Amino acid sequence: MRNYQHPDFSGLGRRGFVGGAGAVLSVATLASRRARAAADTDLLESTPEAPYESPITKERAAFLKTKPYKGKTVNILILKGSVGAGLKYHIPHWEEETGGKVSVAEVPIDILYTQIFSDITSGLHRNDAYMTAAWFYGDFFTTGTPSIVPIEPFLADRKYPYWNPDNFMPAMRQLYTWGGKLYGVLFDADAQTLYYRKDVFANADNKSKFKAKYNYDLPAPPTTMQQMHDLADFFTGWDWNGDGSNDWGLALHAKVNAQGFFHFLTLAAPYICSPENRHFYFHPDTMKPLINSPGHLRALEDYIKFLPNGPREEISWTLGQGWNLFLSGKTAMEATWGDLPTLAQDTKNSVVQGKIGSAPVPGVPEAYNPIKGEWKKYPLNQAGNVNGGSWHCVISRFSQNQEATYDFLAFMANRKNAFYNVTHGFTGVQPGMRDEYFPPAGTATLAEWKAQGWNEDDAKAFMDAYYANLALPVQEPYLRIPGAADYWHQLDTRLSALLAGQTTPQKALDDTAAAWEEITNRYGRDQQKTLYLASFGT
Repeated sequence: MRNYQHPDFSGLGRRGFVGGAGAVLSVATLASRRARAAADTDLLESTPEAPYESPITKERAAFLKTKPYKGKTVNILILKGSVGAGLKYHIPHWEEETGGKVSVAEVPIDILYTQIFSDITSGLHRNDAYMTAAWFYGDFFTTGTPSIVPIEPFLADRKYPYWNPDNFMPAMRQLYTWGGKLYGVLFDADAQTLYYRKDVFANADNKSKFKAKYNYDLPAPPTTMQQMHDLADFFTGWDWNGDGSNDWGLALHAKVNAQGFFHFLTLAAPYICSPENRHFYFHPDTMKPLINSPGHLRALEDYIKFLPNGPREEISWTLGQGWNLFLSGKTAMEATWGDLPTLAQDTKNSVVQGKIGSAPVPGVPEAYNPIKGEWKKYPLNQAGNVNGGSWHCVISRFSQNQEATYDFLAFMANRKNAFYNVTHGFTGVQPGMRDEYFPPAGTATLAEWKAQGWNEDDAKAFMDAYYANLALPVQEPYLRIPGAADYWHQLDTRLSALLAGQTTPQKALDDTAAAWEEITNRYGRDQQKTLYLASFGT
């Protein structure tokens, strides 16, 4: 056994507590934090009883000697896809250490929400835990007693796998929290940034042609949405990669029920969110939808201008199909999740390792404040985001096997396993903890990333842009109130109809707003308003 020196994560700078403002810490939370602080000073780097964990408490090492979960099976409902594959990767390792078993039921994304809440409300209670998207959270709290349990009591017990939620990036921790209590166990931490081919942007011939056409230097990276449109247009329709066929400027994916709507939300954010306005979805006084405001309309009109910059088929593409266009070297840019640079490190399926630049999504010079009903000009208005599922597991209140369930979930949150997840593309997992980021935001080293097969320049570009996105003073809010899955589905289907040429931007947004009104009325306007404001710490 070797002692483990826990890294010092003092201070985050100006980003500090953005995303966590207004949270009230419960007595249990404070107690568990004190216990974690004590554990931090007495950790082992390795032990024979826990070959798949690091760091480890001494109590954990002793606990594992008993094979504590022999004869017990943990049942988990998970997403069929990359994050589900990431969870399954760890099952045999946990079973080896603990003697327990894990059984998973895999469900496609389009029916996962229904399956989770059917299991809860039907009384069947087949599952001990659910892999949830962060936008499902509100629906776990629609009854007097939440359907899931807070994890503070487990965190205070040193026999479980060690991880410290105080090391969350604050914006990410909020997605695992409700009412000041932590319910989720670390797994995924999504955000969208812009990825581009830095080698193609640096090409002297491309730079010369771009300047001749647009009368300004090729921006690497683009900082304004107009620059992004110019770049997308410039790289569309000619053979800039030399493979004998025409290439593209920007990849998207837009299949309904495949999270494509997040691309619009991300690219639309700076048109509405600004230093004077943080409301993107609803008016805080009335819960009237803002989605059909003039700002959203301009954002959507600009969004669909990107459609000719990729193959027409992308309106029905899944995530992987959109990423493959970039990984195969056929597109110059993609605004998406961190899966892209992670998958790019697999040279069997990627030709772009070592060629990736990254930056926060570009901004705009004018934003619309839907609360005041007015436009305002800015030198540059950019908005960060935590868009995506931030997929992770929560424990059912009805589980009769909560200890073993938490043990497995915490096993995946242990730094050794969490870092593996973040650095390997097949897991679908993005970085949420400060010890995965480079200084000054965190304490990870390039050597650690390189040891996992990463090109050092790609790792630095990825993580610097990811943090820069979270550090932007203007942030797009994340919708987590009850019915969020339905609100977003209504938007998703209407965006799809627009991209297919079946409606207009204004009608798509007006129809979305009407559908959102129906959902709000169904759940109860007063309740939705209360929870919506609470999501801002109000």
